[in-house]
Amino acid sequence: MKKFLLLITAITMLIAFLAACSGKQSGEESGNEPSNAVAAEDTDVVIDKSLISETAIFIPVTVDETKMEIIAVKAPDGTLRTAFNTCQVCYDSGRGYYKQDGDVLVCQNCGNRFKMSQVSVEKGSCNPVGISEDMRTETDLQITISLDLLKQAVPLFANWNKS
Repeated sequence: MKKFLLLITAITMLIAFLAACSGKQSGEESGNEPSNAVAAEDTDVVIDKSLISETAIFIPVTVDETKMEIIAVKAPDGTLRTAFNTCQVCYDSGRGYYKQDGDVLVCQNCGNRFKMSQVSVEKGSCNPVGISEDMRTETDLQITISLDLLKQAVPLFANWNKS
């Protein structure tokens, strides 16, 4: 039964990935490399842990017609970190989002450089809005971010990626 569920999950993710590839991925909009993660629209976001590495992936999400992104990255200590790709301070500027530069994320509004080890740990100041472990569901293979949490973040993306 477990193998059957894994097969169904893999097929579903492949279909969703192929559908996402046929449209524009938000990585093109923000200047980040498009991720191989599945885009989501008005649903939970499910991230395959095997896709997460030291190179951040930027997962496009649309909730209630609001475009947003989730950052997923492996910190130097091996922990998997997630955050909304919007700045806790600069989010309303239209440029309060991050691009990866080497081993740091850089706010496109103020230029603050943010280490991968700080993702979802640092609060306040010019940092990505973290999605900590207690805000997501995790299995051995996947991280799930609920639609309810995504809906709570919609106001942070009202002016997102507009310059």
